[in-house]
Amino acid sequence: MVSRRQFLWGNFKGGKAPQRPPWALAETVFPDVCTRCGACAPVCPTRIIIIVRGYPEVDFRRGECTFCGACAAVCKDQALLHTEKGRHAKPWTIKAQISDRCATRQGVACRVCDDRCQVAAIRFSPRLGAPPMAEIDATLCTGCGACLAPCPMKAISLA
Repeated sequence: MVSRRQFLWGNFKGGKAPQRPPWALAETVFPDVCTRCGACAPVCPTRIIIIVRGYPEVDFRRGECTFCGACAAVCKDQALLHTEKGRHAKPWTIKAQISDRCATRQGVACRVCDDRCQVAAIRFSPRLGAPPMAEIDATLCTGCGACLAPCPMKAISLA
């Protein structure tokens, strides 16, 4: 079912909500609070914040989030809140996921994602007669997206 907001913005397909910058308010209120000033996009050091239909979204194909907080610092509307009642809020709850398209699941040795993961959330489980298989440790994954763009099989997603 297409919501009223999706209809008004011409998004007739519905689907999942766009990935907003870190510390974004819930999608149910974000479009009402964000005034579409666009101040968050140019201050992003990795340039992953893009403007789509006037609102900021994150495009992990461009790079990763360093959680520097620059986007939240310039958000005058408070649609991006780095602190929540005096404490630092989590930037988001997304985590990396590896699909069956992963080269290691096809029996091909690949460690491109491992090389990019700063927090060592990607582990490789040994297997007999095959290369180790890539797995995500969700307790360590920050959802930064560093592993997504370099994956040659496009087997990594963030949700």
